[in-house]
Amino acid sequence: MISTRLLMPVFFIFVSIGFLIATFNLPKAKMGDPNAPIYFPAVISIFLLIVSVIYLIREWRAKRKEDEPLKRLKAGRTPVLIVSTLVLGLIYALVFFHLGFLVSTILFLGALLFLVNGKSRWLVNIVVALLFSLASWYAFSHLLNISLP
Repeated sequence: MISTRLLMPVFFIFVSIGFLIATFNLPKAKMGDPNAPIYFPAVISIFLLIVSVIYLIREWRAKRKEDEPLKRLKAGRTPVLIVSTLVLGLIYALVFFHLGFLVSTILFLGALLFLVNGKSRWLVNIVVALLFSLASWYAFSHLLNISLP
């Protein structure tokens, strides 16, 4: 089983290789040096590849167990909060144009605050959701003259 600390360098090794392959498929310049459009992205891709390989080697040699913060992140309420926030954000995006900025933002912030703070702080949750949404709407609509749905 691959350690979670090794996932990111492996991911970026694949990303850098993909960018390097895509770089060599860029069209040639018609004027000047025909390879000029390739130099900068190739250097960045190679740099990312080198840094990712170095990081992978360092993590592989360390052979550390999972850090305590990562274990705490996986335990308890945190995964539920992360997934719930993503779901609420998706719902917010889907209803935004149907309900408009003000109503959808009040509902989104209210649900998010109830999720994080719980039902016991219901008054604070409602007041913050209302005040923030109204202040944001006023700032965009009247102060910045930006039309909101």
